[in-house]
Amino acid sequence: MTDSKYFTTTKKGEIFELKAELNSDKKEKKKEAVKKVIASMTVGKDVSALFPDVVNCMQTDNLELKKLVYLYLMNYAKSQPDMAIMAVNTFVKDCEDPNPLIRALAVRTMGCIRVDKITEYLCEPLRKCLKDEDPYVRKTAAVCVAKLHDINAQLVEDQGFLDTLKDLISDSNPMVVANAVAALSEIAESHPSSNLLDLNPQSINKLLTALNECTEWGQIFILDCLANYTPKDDREAQSICERVTPRLSHANSAVVLSAVKVLMKFMEMLSKDLDYYGTLLKKLAPPLVTLLSAEPELQYVALRNINLIVQKRPEILKHEMKVFFVKYNDPIYVKLEKLDIMIRLASQANIAQVLAELKEYATEVDVDFVRKAVRAIGRCAIKVEQSAERCVSTLLDLIQTKVNYVVQEAIVVIKDIFRKYPNKYESVIATLCENLDSLDEPEARAAMIWIVGEYAERIDNADELLESFLEGFHDESTQVQLQLLTAIVKLFLKKPTETQELVQQVLSLATQDSDNPDLRDRGYIYWRLLSTDPVAAKEVVLAEKPLISEETDLIEPTLLDELICYIGTLASVYHKPPNAFVEGGRGVVHKSLPPRTASSESTESPETAPAGAPPGEQLDVIPTQGDLLGDLLNLDLGPPVSGPPLATSSVQMGAVDLLGSGLDSLIGASNFVSPPAAAVPANLGAPMGSGLSDLFDLTSGVGTLSGSYVAPKAVWLPAMKAKGLEISGTFTRQVGSISMDLQLTNKALQVMTDFAIQFNRNSFGLAPAAPLQVHAPLSPNQTVEISLPLNTVGSVMKMEPLNNLQVAVKNNIDVFYFSTLYPLHILFVEDGKMDRQMFLATWKDIPNENEAQFQIRDCPLNAEAVSSRLQSSNIFTIAKRNVEGQDMLYQSLKLTNGIWVLAELRIQPGNPSFMLSLKCRAPEVSQHVSQAYETILKN
Repeated sequence: MTDSKYFTTTKKGEIFELKAELNSDKKEKKKEAVKKVIASMTVGKDVSALFPDVVNCMQTDNLELKKLVYLYLMNYAKSQPDMAIMAVNTFVKDCEDPNPLIRALAVRTMGCIRVDKITEYLCEPLRKCLKDEDPYVRKTAAVCVAKLHDINAQLVEDQGFLDTLKDLISDSNPMVVANAVAALSEIAESHPSSNLLDLNPQSINKLLTALNECTEWGQIFILDCLANYTPKDDREAQSICERVTPRLSHANSAVVLSAVKVLMKFMEMLSKDLDYYGTLLKKLAPPLVTLLSAEPELQYVALRNINLIVQKRPEILKHEMKVFFVKYNDPIYVKLEKLDIMIRLASQANIAQVLAELKEYATEVDVDFVRKAVRAIGRCAIKVEQSAERCVSTLLDLIQTKVNYVVQEAIVVIKDIFRKYPNKYESVIATLCENLDSLDEPEARAAMIWIVGEYAERIDNADELLESFLEGFHDESTQVQLQLLTAIVKLFLKKPTETQELVQQVLSLATQDSDNPDLRDRGYIYWRLLSTDPVAAKEVVLAEKPLISEETDLIEPTLLDELICYIGTLASVYHKPPNAFVEGGRGVVHKSLPPRTASSESTESPETAPAGAPPGEQLDVIPTQGDLLGDLLNLDLGPPVSGPPLATSSVQMGAVDLLGSGLDSLIGASNFVSPPAAAVPANLGAPMGSGLSDLFDLTSGVGTLSGSYVAPKAVWLPAMKAKGLEISGTFTRQVGSISMDLQLTNKALQVMTDFAIQFNRNSFGLAPAAPLQVHAPLSPNQTVEISLPLNTVGSVMKMEPLNNLQVAVKNNIDVFYFSTLYPLHILFVEDGKMDRQMFLATWKDIPNENEAQFQIRDCPLNAEAVSSRLQSSNIFTIAKRNVEGQDMLYQSLKLTNGIWVLAELRIQPGNPSFMLSLKCRAPEVSQHVSQAYETILKN
């Protein structure tokens, strides 16, 4: 009879009976009773009352019974810690048992009992087992150290177990080596700062020797450990690669992917001119291809990893296109992934094959797959210029099928082809216009409208076509409305006489009848452009557009390099770094590929320029803070050099791109400076008398920028420290201009002249934009007030604290030095309002560890007042929600150096304390931004 009988009992008074059986003298009866107890425990019954009776059964020679008792002990030790101590003596005894299986079982169970009281008793038995003569016991003890470290890290370090574990890496048994590596890796992951796995060429050699004889999981542990090592030069990298390559032919796909990870990492250090480099490329392809013959789930994981590998080194699989052709019985997730890789591998050599295949896919029954196949044809056209004509004719054939969703996808991709190859394939427009009535998806309608607007001069009835869309303007999606507005304005600029009514109609619909702020804003801009300067409107709206890039969905290079280091893990399936989906700090160590060695590659290395910098433009690095006096004494205190202001350079602060184009690159914005209000004509007539002119009347206060909060002047340099010169001051920001408002008082007995001022290098490059002009000599007891304009194009150096400004002032008497802290809000720029979608994406993109929380106390304002007060200092509210009675304001601001700071402000009506959460790519800024919030809201 099987063990199922233990689960079928329905007796009353069961515990009492079991107790009697457990204390029986007969061994068989005892064993049966323990099996019943384990069965009850497994189905969720509470059998903890039997703890002392079960523990009494521990002292037996029967291995099966001992295993069952240990199982019970692991489960209930946490709820019965005092009872569990009774078992300690047996553990200690079992650790000295002549049978190695019992010694290993005892040490394994000890590691699983997570009770602090017991752990100290386990140290001695564990120490003995780590040095046991039997490798099976040693390998079990190695894992036990990792478990014990998780319970009490300090104890493990004090007892010297970590050093013993490091010694096990040199063990003669490969399985012991593998488990020691696994345990050390686990401990190192939870303590990234500790240098536990101190790998050197000797220890690497031992690991590689053990690699050939390990079990498959042991091999994975060792390969993952090798992947964290950085060879000292390309020769060592090549030697490791040669010894890891045989793992590529292993039957276990996890071993293969771990080997691929090591090779991909170390290939970075090999020169492309080496023969071995070419050999390695050839060796990497077959194992990856073999992975695709596994079951669909494994195929999917392999394909997600191959997607990364192909983006990093397409040459590995460039001849293997056929294995990515879709099979009829592939699940949809595998089909879509294969399609993606096919496009990445498409080249002039194989494009005919790929196109024939894609055309076939477009006649499939699975709608999602067909759509993706049609898009893929368009992407091939954009990627391989020689194939564009072929792709367009394939798309036209597909349009002739008149299958609705195929037609719509085809029109969307043809729009992109027009953008890539202007004035080449416009002959197909007539065919596209025939299908206008069948378009019902917003993206396809928007694409068609764009085509009509862009090529209006070639389409005789363009005005009729666009007018037909205009009839249901309010029912269209925002995407279509925006496209329609732009297309009709383009049409008007190309054929002004025939379409005046049409353009007035669309401008009126967009501005007066629409609730959508994006649409209204665009409408007003066009209206204003057309009414003031049609020539300028033509230059803006009909400007030559940049060609679209080939691959728009490539993973950003630094992220790709990090993901290559995670091949074979979840990160490579999600295509996200672990910190994006792993909660807490464990295991979230940023990895990167090793730098190329000097001998390997001098010209092509992508690592020579930091990510985000255009080729050929090196980023400055902030020097460390020097000696204040030394720095300032070396400064030339003459007037600042006049001339055009320099463009702010991208500068790194520590490891953070503090002055770089962090998020700007996402938005695609250049260094945009809002024009001063006076530069815009004040009152421009709109084409229709509808009060629209008021909206553009910048003098009425809608368009002007009220100044941010100005702190009262404080004494920066007392007279007693500056031979009678007293300097007070404050900082202001008005309409985009920063100034230092100074008050100079002469408390000496002699006249002061020849004033000059100079700033030391500082965190944000603040510098005087003009000389310090004191027009008349400063007589004794006289005070003069001066506003010194500042810019942010000076030299940059990270200060402590960040907003520290060191100043030197010279006059006819001497040079005087002082330092002051400027409020950070003078650096908040006027174009700091982020788009909603961008805000959402950026908030998710910034790691959680960069989030800082602050409390603002004693501020009795409501949400409206808060929002308005912050807006006057260029902190913009993007969205407002009410969650469970709390007002949540989502805000953004941008510093002069391009750093974006995102905020969530929680306001509980009636409670004068607010919670402020700040997220920023340069977390050192957050503290000062929170102080700015407090200053602005409380004054």
